Amino acid sequence: MLVREVMSCPAITVRGTDPVRQAIRTLYGHDITAAPVVDDSDHLVGVVSELDLLRGELEPDPRATVRPLPAAQEPPPRRVLEVMTGDVVTVTETTDVTTAIDLMVNKRIKSLPVVKNGAVVGMVSRRDLMAMLARSDDDLREAVIAALREHYPSGPNWNVTVRDGVAELSGSPCEHADHIADLLARTVPGIVRVKHL
Repeated sequence: MLVREVMSCPAITVRGTDPVRQAIRTLYGHDITAAPVVDDSDHLVGVVSELDLLRGELEPDPRATVRPLPAAQEPPPRRVLEVMTGDVVTVTETTDVTTAIDLMVNKRIKSLPVVKNGAVVGMVSRRDLMAMLARSDDDLREAVIAALREHYPSGPNWNVTVRDGVAELSGSPCEHADHIADLLARTVPGIVRVKHL
């Protein structure tokens, strides 16, 4: 399965010159945890996350301690470019989803910008991947049948069952058609394995 099949697009972006509070409202209003930061040509220059935006925004509450609080040394960050991460891990539309998952795990990040020729075309997040895996077996079965019918409109036919994201195909007349059916079923977002009975 490819990133383009599960990514959110268009991506919600912010600019480096945007005020931090505006970026906070953007992320909160769209219920996202990070956004690509783009320049005036819409090319990727960074990523800003919820944690980036929270850093330096609040001062300690004096009610939480009996000791006097030190005076703030610096004003809070004003612009996104002051808090964003400039070293960005990205993927393309044709990146395998398993590669994207490995990047998220190894880099400990929740989402990845999807780029094409330097421009942001989407965002893939853990939530997108969870939504794909949360599809019901009935929906997945219908999607597999549709994929098989699209490629083989007048037969052969397979009996398709799906249990916990695992597609089971039976009734194939030949090995070559079985192989094609296997490949088609694997392209359905949410199918995790394919078995032939």
